[in-house]
Amino acid sequence: MSHINNQNILDYLKAIRGKDTLIIEQIRRYALDNNVPIIKDEMKDFLQVIIAAVKPVKILEIGTAIGYSSIIMSNSSESVKQIITLEKSEEMIKIAGKNITNAEKNSIIKICIGDAEKTLEELEGQFDLIFMDAAKGQYITFLPHCLRLLKKGGILISDNVLQDGYIAKSRWSIPRRQRTIHRRMRQYLWELNHNSALKTAILPIADGITLSYKTEEDNTDE
Repeated sequence: MSHINNQNILDYLKAIRGKDTLIIEQIRRYALDNNVPIIKDEMKDFLQVIIAAVKPVKILEIGTAIGYSSIIMSNSSESVKQIITLEKSEEMIKIAGKNITNAEKNSIIKICIGDAEKTLEELEGQFDLIFMDAAKGQYITFLPHCLRLLKKGGILISDNVLQDGYIAKSRWSIPRRQRTIHRRMRQYLWELNHNSALKTAILPIADGITLSYKTEEDNTDE
């Protein structure tokens, strides 16, 4: 049976993809040359379409890295007025700051420095969209904070949830070093699918993404 994610299909989609802005292409090239993880092209396209359609005003990003995805999101719709992005790596923050300045997005994108869980505990207000792209083993830890911060009718998007296919395998068949992340990611996907406040789709795009719509206020803490 053929599979739509085979390399021939991915190469074809890459060949017909539209051109990026110069700053986005420069950041992407830096990431590739320096082995910095950034979102895959398929995820970039997905984010741009979702943001253009939903037209969020306030976005929360968990995991800044070098600012690639936050700049992409800021370019996706004129509705976007504020992006708060969380990062603890001083090296990444320094590079991201330069990229955000070069992209002329300082008025929209604000980097919050420090441990994501602590920062999430301190954040207040409501966000129209939350993009999760941080340490995969922490997604389940971050989820209660995301539910609190995401407004009713908001969107939660999570990247890299299928772990190169490991997520579908028995924990005993994967490398020992991957088992804790495997267990926690399975918990995360289960909770997304069974939380009464969310409607969730899991899509085999790039390394797997989730798209969750908040239908009501979360009452799990009551």
